[in-house]
Amino acid sequence: MRGALHPPQQTSITGRQFSVSRAVAEAQQQPASKSYLQEMKGKSSEPDEHDEEDHVPQEKESSIEFGRSEKASQAAQLNLSAKLSKDGTPGGTAGGWREVVRLLKIAMPEGRTLGYAFVLLLVSSAITMSIPFSIGRILDMSVKSEENLIFGLNPGTFYLALGGVLTVGAASNYGRIIILRIVGERIVTRLRSRLFKRTFIQNAEFFDANRVGDLISRLGTDTTIVGKSITQNLSDGLRAGVSGGAGIAMMGYVSWKLTSILAIMFPPVAIGAFFYGRAIRNLSRKIQKNLGTLTKIAEERLGNVRTSQAFTGEVQEVHRYNTQVRKMFELGKKEALISATFFSTTGFMGNLTILALLYVGGGMVKSGTISIGELTSFLMYTAYAGSSLFGLSGFYSELMKGVGAASRLFELQDRKPTTSPTIGSKVISARGPIEFKDVAFSYPTRPAVKIFKNLTFKIEQGSNIAIVAPSGAGKSTVAQLLLRFYTPNSGVITINGNDITKMNAKQLRRKIGYVGQEPVLFSGTIAENIAYGRPVSTRAEIVAAARQANCQFISDFPDGLETHVGARGTQLSGGQKQRIAIARALLKDPDILILDEATSALDAESETLVNQAVGVLLKGHNTTISIAHRLSTIKRSDRIIVIGSDGTVEEEGSYAELSQNKEGAFTRLMEWQLSGEGGQPSRDPVPTQEEEIEYDLEEEETAEEDEDVEEGTKVRKGEVSKTEAVAEKVKSGDQ
Repeated sequence: MRGALHPPQQTSITGRQFSVSRAVAEAQQQPASKSYLQEMKGKSSEPDEHDEEDHVPQEKESSIEFGRSEKASQAAQLNLSAKLSKDGTPGGTAGGWREVVRLLKIAMPEGRTLGYAFVLLLVSSAITMSIPFSIGRILDMSVKSEENLIFGLNPGTFYLALGGVLTVGAASNYGRIIILRIVGERIVTRLRSRLFKRTFIQNAEFFDANRVGDLISRLGTDTTIVGKSITQNLSDGLRAGVSGGAGIAMMGYVSWKLTSILAIMFPPVAIGAFFYGRAIRNLSRKIQKNLGTLTKIAEERLGNVRTSQAFTGEVQEVHRYNTQVRKMFELGKKEALISATFFSTTGFMGNLTILALLYVGGGMVKSGTISIGELTSFLMYTAYAGSSLFGLSGFYSELMKGVGAASRLFELQDRKPTTSPTIGSKVISARGPIEFKDVAFSYPTRPAVKIFKNLTFKIEQGSNIAIVAPSGAGKSTVAQLLLRFYTPNSGVITINGNDITKMNAKQLRRKIGYVGQEPVLFSGTIAENIAYGRPVSTRAEIVAAARQANCQFISDFPDGLETHVGARGTQLSGGQKQRIAIARALLKDPDILILDEATSALDAESETLVNQAVGVLLKGHNTTISIAHRLSTIKRSDRIIVIGSDGTVEEEGSYAELSQNKEGAFTRLMEWQLSGEGGQPSRDPVPTQEEEIEYDLEEEETAEEDEDVEEGTKVRKGEVSKTEAVAEKVKSGDQ
């Protein structure tokens, strides 16, 4: 270090020798030095109003941001008509009661079984309501020594009969609970099965607009709430209604005067229960919405935990999850506050009513209007009626929770796919020429972004075609359209002269094999994944397909074909997953094979093995469409179709023909690709500390001679640009 070799100079240049670093540090300490996550946190909205993914691009951009292109402005025009609302269908009192009717219709297939449960409910409730009256008679008999009979029975016989009746009541209650639990599980099972099927037949547009986590929440938590609401909760509500009605009738039978006192309490409680139920319903929708977001976060983050760990994002993801948990906690706390207010208020009113009954009833006992046993019976019926009233309030609130969850289920159940995968002409074969005629297309969620514009080309039967295009120009979209995941905005796609939009989509897909850039494997064994497209395959056929796809690595596994691949195939390498995907396509023996950049993410050894497996496919009689950017894949093709960034075909021909055209789109694309892969881009050399100090001193001398330069200009030239200037000097010195 120069400072160490020349101590006398150290003091004179100490304040200057690190000025470049200081300038950089000062630049980094400007007000815009907040991290991106901190800025986004400051802009975040209330959790109940917007989902974390419903982000609307801001119009105002700072000078350091990327300038918005015309394509980005078009992409900002979202079309989320297929997106399910977080709160379900619009609420309202009328809508809520319509949903209640639909809830009851869900239980209609279990009507007879529920009828048995209702009979058992009546039996158990009648026995329960007879107890206070019996206790009153027992007390009166105890007080009046001349009476030795209870309901015409001697005490011993009466107690035995009462014990038998209570046993019948307990058995009835047991049967009711068992029946309702079983019926509830049946309803939940039927709901989940129906909704999962309904979800699976939706178009790709639906899954583009909706997150998987929210759909899982609807299939899981929401169905459980609905099932409980129309079985156990309905039973509890009926029991409360029967007990309450019988209790009030018995109170009127004992004393109408005391019953009239109770009548004062019912109107305010009923009004409070109405508003309480409506508040609970709205809260339930918000809770279910946030629970869906919570499930989505957990599903996405845990599904990509290795990426988070690779970028040391554990703390960030835990914080994200905990933030959503706190939102759930705040909503739960709000629900607890509302519930506590309602039930404590009604409980206090009930206690005041009991005091009034004791005061008035005590006077009536003294006057001989009623007996002590009748007052006791009345008070017990009052307790039963009050309990029933609370039960009805709880029933109403739980019913509204069920309505909140049901609205989300009904929204999913009522949504019809724009095109049905089972409607259309029968597809016996997908052989023949494939032709795109003036196809225009934009994704439904981004209608303003035109992917294709008058796209026209033809692929002959049995040929091996490569489709190349710049990134984002729609190479993979060709596969999506052929598989009928989307429908063109205009134009027509034909196979052997037949419009594919008029074909049965499921039958068409059975004739097409697809190997994607990132092959998807499901939890299960290797054999199950290979046979996924053809479940009726024999074990010998599975083994033959695996051998053709160069899946010799299976021999290294102790369980062979029965080896479990893990969730999404995490137990296998990228090349192994890709070869299993090719084996799956081979076993299907498709008429059309689509290879969507099947080797782009593989190492050299894996790519060689996969290419050998692909070579087996190319020897077949099927039509092969390779969506590729690797030269090895492109050279292997009979013909190449070059799609430009404007969504039209720019060139067609063999590799030899297109390579000869030095000004053609294919040549430019290959040159750009090879230059990008040819080596590391040149970088400015990093100046050493001695070079920084030397340049600093030179700049100081220059600044002293140039006194006419403004102070702000000197700072900008002398500090902020020092690193770049030193780098330029070093670079010129190296040359």
